[in-house]
Amino acid sequence: MSKTTIHIKVTGNSNNEHVNWIEEAIAKNYIKYYEYNSFNNIEEIGCGSFGKVYRAKWKNCHRYLALKSFFDFNVTIKEVVNELKLQREVDFHDNIIRFFGITTENQNDNPKKYWLVMEYADSGTLQEYLSNNFDNLTWNNKLNMALQLARAVSCLHDEGIVHRDLHPKNILVHQKIIKLADFGLSKRIAGDACKSRSDCLGIVPYVDPKKFDSQKYSLNKKSDVYSVGVLLWEISSGRPPFKGISFYCLILRISQGIRETPILDTPTAYVNLYTECWNGEQDNRPTINQVVDKLEELKCNRANNNFNTTIDEIVDLSNNVEDIVIKKVILDYLNNHNMTLQEFYDWLSKNQNNPNYINLNGIGTDTDRKKAFELYQKSADLGNPSGLNNLGCCYKIGIGVDIDKKKAFELHQKAADLGNAFGVTCLGHCYEWGIGTDTNEKKAFELYHKATELGNITAINSLGHCYRNGTGTDVDEKKAFKLYQLATDFGNPSGINNLGYCYKRGIGVDINKKNAFELYQKAADLGDPFGIYSLGVCYEKGIGANIDKRKSFELYQKAAELGNVFGINSLGYCYEHGVETDINKEKAFELYQKAASLGHADGVKNLVHCYQKGIGTDIDEEKALELYQKAVNK
Repeated sequence: MSKTTIHIKVTGNSNNEHVNWIEEAIAKNYIKYYEYNSFNNIEEIGCGSFGKVYRAKWKNCHRYLALKSFFDFNVTIKEVVNELKLQREVDFHDNIIRFFGITTENQNDNPKKYWLVMEYADSGTLQEYLSNNFDNLTWNNKLNMALQLARAVSCLHDEGIVHRDLHPKNILVHQKIIKLADFGLSKRIAGDACKSRSDCLGIVPYVDPKKFDSQKYSLNKKSDVYSVGVLLWEISSGRPPFKGISFYCLILRISQGIRETPILDTPTAYVNLYTECWNGEQDNRPTINQVVDKLEELKCNRANNNFNTTIDEIVDLSNNVEDIVIKKVILDYLNNHNMTLQEFYDWLSKNQNNPNYINLNGIGTDTDRKKAFELYQKSADLGNPSGLNNLGCCYKIGIGVDIDKKKAFELHQKAADLGNAFGVTCLGHCYEWGIGTDTNEKKAFELYHKATELGNITAINSLGHCYRNGTGTDVDEKKAFKLYQLATDFGNPSGINNLGYCYKRGIGVDINKKNAFELYQKAADLGDPFGIYSLGVCYEKGIGANIDKRKSFELYQKAAELGNVFGINSLGYCYEHGVETDINKEKAFELYQKAASLGHADGVKNLVHCYQKGIGTDIDEEKALELYQKAVNK
C-alpha cells in the first residue's frame, strides 16, 4: 500500500516547531481536523500516567471514536508528533489502531490542547478482555489472537519501528480483533523511570531482562520479541504473569531466568515458541517474522489434524468401499472449489452437528445432492448407522429425493436402534414435532436425554428447550440455562443463540443485555439464521448495542434469505412501514404470506391485517376471517 510522506519545513528548537508541524499538517489536509463541538456523549474510559482517554460520538454517526488527551502537552508534544509520523507508516494494518485526526478542546485564550482522534476498541485492553472472556475462548480463538499480535509487531519491525513497551494494557481488542494501541508513546513520555512502583510492577514482567542489568541497554526488536513471548503465555493462561510477587523479588527472579510455568493442555509447539521468545539471551530469540511463521504453522497443523478427524466422523469411515467414495467426494469438492483445509475446517467447526451440512451448506448443486443421496443410500443398505440417519434427513427435507416424512421417521428409528447418537436426536425431533408419527413430547424428552448422555451436542440444546418450555417435563429454567451454556461451550450456534436469549430475558440467570448481544453476535458470525435475526432485534431495539435501524434491516434481510421465519416476518414489517427501505406494501404482503405459510403466528396476524386493510392486496374480510379461525384452531 502506498503511503504519503509529510514534508513540512520547521524552524527553531522549541515546542513551537512541533505545534507548527501539526498546524501545517492540518492546513494542508495531511491530518484531518475534527471540531471539538461536533463530538457528543463524551465519556471517560481510561486514565494513565500521561493523560486520559474518552469515547465519543461524532455528529450523528452511530460509531464511537476514542479521544486521547494529555496532562501536560508541552512536555509530550515532541513525542506525540513522533507518534503521528510513525502512525502514518503502519496505519494500513488491520491489527493496529487507526489514527483519524486531531481535535482541540475549547480553551478561550489559553494555549491549544491537542487531542488525538483514534479508532475506538469496544472490548477494552487485552488484559480486560482476557479477564472477562477467557472461559469462552477456544484454543483456535487464542491462536488467532496470538497470531494477530505477532503480525502487528511484525508490521512495526518491517517498517523499522521498535515498540519497546509491549504489555496488555496498551494492546486493545475491538470486535474480537487485536489492535496495537501505540508504539511506545507512553514509555517515551514517562521516561525510563516509572512514576510509581505499582505502575512499574505491572510492566516489569514484559520488559527484556537485559534492561535490568544495565539501564543503558537499548531496547530493540528482540526486546519486543521477549514481550510477545510473555504475552503469548498470558493469552494461554488468561491472567497476568507473576501475580502477587513483590517488585524487587520479581526483578530478581526474572533476571535469574525464572519464568511462568506452562498451562495444562497448552499445545507443546506453542509452549516451545513462547519459551524461545523469552530466552534471557536475545541472540537465542527468534525474529518476529519467525514467530509469525511458527504460529501460522501451528494453526494450520491444528486445523489439518481436526480436518482429518472431522472428515472421518462425517462418513463413519470403515473399510467398505462406499464410505471411501464419500470421503473422496468431499475431498474432490475441496479441490474443485479451491478451498483450503483451514477454510474447510472453519466451515466444519460451525456445522459439525448438522447431519446435512455437506449437502446443504457445502455441496450445493442438484447433481451433488442427488449423488449424496445415492451414497447415503448405499451406506444405509450396508447397515451403516450414520448412513441410515443421513438418509432419513434426505427424506425429511427433500435432499436428492421427494419428501417422505414417514420414511424419514423409520430411518431415524433404525439409526437410533443401532446406537447412533444423532439418530436418537433426530428421532426425538420427529416425536416433538409429529414428523412421520404422532406427537409425543414425553418420548421426545426421553430421547433428547438419552442422546445427551451419548454426547450429541444438538441434543443438549434440544434438552435445554424442553426444560425452558416444559416440553415433556416440568419447566426448570436453571437447567435450561446450564444446558444452553454447555452447548455453547461446544460451539453449537443454536445453543449460543439460546444462551443469548436467556441473558436477554433473565431465564435461569440475571438479565444481562450486553452478554445477550455478544452471544447473538457470536451465533450470527457462525451463520446461525436465528442468531442473525436476534442480532437484528438488538440493533432495532437497542439491546446491548446502540440502535441502528439500517443494520437491523440488513440482518433481517439476511435471516430471511436463510429461511428464518422471524426474519421473513420482520422484513415484511420493514417494507410495510419503510424502515430503512422504501415502502413496498406488495412486498410486505408477500413476506407476511410466506411467514404465515411457515406457521409463524405474527405472520398470520399481519396477513390478516393486510386482508382487512387492503395492504398490498385487495380487502378480503372472508379470507381474513378464515386465516384467523385457522390460527385459533391450531
